Parts: sequence; C-alpha cells; structure tokens
Amino acid sequence: VQLQESGPGLVKPSQTLSLTCAVSGGSITTSYPVSWIRQPPGKGLEYIGYIDLTGSTYYSPSLKSRASISRDTSKNQVTLQLNAVTPEDTAVYYCMKGMDYWGKGTLVSVSS
Repeated sequence: VQLQESGPGLVKPSQTLSLTCAVSGGSITTSYPVSWIRQPPGKGLEYIGYIDLTGSTYYSPSLKSRASISRDTSKNQVTLQLNAVTPEDTAVYYCMKGMDYWGKGTLVSVSS
C-alpha cells in the first residue's frame, strides 16, 4: 500500500487548506481507516482525524471545528480540508492507513 499527499505548499491566513491523499495498492474502503496527522516545525506529531471504512469521520477535539475529512471511492482518495488557517497550522501533513502505511508528507506553510 502506498500513500501520496498532494496540495498547495503555501496558503494564506484565513483561507482553507485542502490536501489530497491518493492511495494505491489497497482500497480506502477495506482493512484500516485513513488518518491525517501533522508535525509543525520543531514540534511533535499531532493527530487530526480519520475517515473509517464506512465513511464515518472522527476529529481531534482541538481541530474539530475547522477540519473536514472526506473521500472519493472512485478515485481511492481521501481529502483533508482545514478552514480559517493561521501560521500555527504550518506543518508537514501526513496521511496514513492503519499504523503501518504512511505517505511521505507534504509541507504546508501558512503565510501572507
């Protein structure tokens, strides 16, 4: 199973960050949920949320009001949207399937 994150590397404050996780070698509707996590510069990993095999979602309480995870089963892709971003949302964003399969991550900077 391989995962690849994609999206803009730079987002302006107050805008919406949108990232896509393309999954190959396995279906997003089988085995394990697809999760999003992030790592701000110099800080530890932060869990954002997941979408499970049925399409149900869970979000970290700290990001629940701004995060949205969805999927396109025809493309085998999962999308993360984060609204009203601030510079504190600058991080490397990863998608993962279960605990064993991770994407390489994509750096998103929030700056005007």
